[in-house]
Amino acid sequence: MSDASPSTARIPDEYLPNIDKVLIPAEDIAAKLDELAAEIDRDYAGRELLLVGVLKGAIFVVSDLHRRLGVPAAVDFMAVSSYGSATTSSGVVRILKDLDTQIEGQDVLVVEDIVDSGLTLDYLLKNLRSRRPASVEVLSLLTKPSRREVDLPIRYVGFEVPDVFVVGYGLDFAEHYRGLSDIVTLKPEAYGG
Repeated sequence: MSDASPSTARIPDEYLPNIDKVLIPAEDIAAKLDELAAEIDRDYAGRELLLVGVLKGAIFVVSDLHRRLGVPAAVDFMAVSSYGSATTSSGVVRILKDLDTQIEGQDVLVVEDIVDSGLTLDYLLKNLRSRRPASVEVLSLLTKPSRREVDLPIRYVGFEVPDVFVVGYGLDFAEHYRGLSDIVTLKPEAYGG
C-alpha cells in the first residue's frame, strides 16, 4: 500500500480537494489481480467457474479478474443493498437484482469489492448455498478485519485495509469516485465523517 500524494494520481481535478491520500495505486491493484488469477487458475484447473459479481462496486474487479483467468468462466451479477446512502451497513439486506443463471451444481466464486462488517456477504452466502451449487468461495479485493461482525471464509483476499473510508476502483461515495483507477481515502469532511 502507498502513501502517495493524491496530486500524483490519475484523479479528476474536481475530486482532488476531497482526497486525503492514495491508499492503493492502480499498479498494485493490477499486480494483485495477476496473483489472484494465477491462484484461481490453479485451484479450478479442469473446472468451469461462475463469477458472481456484487454490484455495483465489484464491476471493475470482475471485469479485470475475468480477463486474467485461464480457466473457463461465466459471469453473472447480483445487486444487494444494506447501505442505502449511508457509509456503514445497516445489516438489513435486500436483493435488488438476482442472478440470471441457475447455479445448482456449479462452482461459484462471489467477487466483492470490499468486505466490511460481513453482514451483507453472510446473508448472500447463505442465500447462494441454499441453491445447491457444487462450491461457493469468495474473493474480495479489500477487507477490513477490524470491522468484521461475523466470521466469514474469504478464500481470496487482495488487500487488508485499515478502518478508513475508501473509494475508487468500483468503490463510491454517493455514486462518485467509482471510476478512479486508484483506491484512495477521503477527507472526513468530504463524507461527513
